[in-house]
Amino acid sequence: MAAGSSYMQTANAAERNQEATVFVGGLDEKVSDEILWELMIQAGPVKHVYIPRDRITRQAQGYGFCEFRTEEDAQYAVRILNMIKLYGKPIKVQPSSEHKRNMEVGANIFIGNLDPDVDEKTLHDTFSAFGLIIETPHIMRDPETGNSRGYGFVKFNSFEASDAAIEAMNGGFIMNRSIVVQYAFKKDGHNKVCCPVN
Repeated sequence: MAAGSSYMQTANAAERNQEATVFVGGLDEKVSDEILWELMIQAGPVKHVYIPRDRITRQAQGYGFCEFRTEEDAQYAVRILNMIKLYGKPIKVQPSSEHKRNMEVGANIFIGNLDPDVDEKTLHDTFSAFGLIIETPHIMRDPETGNSRGYGFVKFNSFEASDAAIEAMNGGFIMNRSIVVQYAFKKDGHNKVCCPVN
């Protein structure tokens, strides 16, 4: 399908149908507008895609938006494309309106003592039972080997959800290993989330 230039620039935000638009997070820097378009048309006819870029470096910001022709197609995209891997990274697909509401809200939890085989999808599948997860779960990995360091983070849209997850899962088991679940904290006030100290 020749998308032409229509995927390169979105319509004015005011003209966009927010209910038919999805937010796509966790994108690898290699993902272009064209690649995002090709992925999203698996769910239904696409009107526009847009990946914000740094004005100076032109580097992608790691997320994008896709407007479908109908709200039903957008909902279908959330169901079938959320947490699939693109360039080895699980992507987060959620309604754009929901993403906007959740940007400033959130409760970040730390999950420790993870089995090396636990991946981001396992965390998502385990913890989504407690509430809406607003960012792709993050497992800390060795930059050279890609191996898990045995801990990760999950961010919910409400403290009720994170409280429920901590209460139910702290001391619980994933892959036959007892895990630690507690609130993460921001290190030195620099927005770098770090593991808690006992």
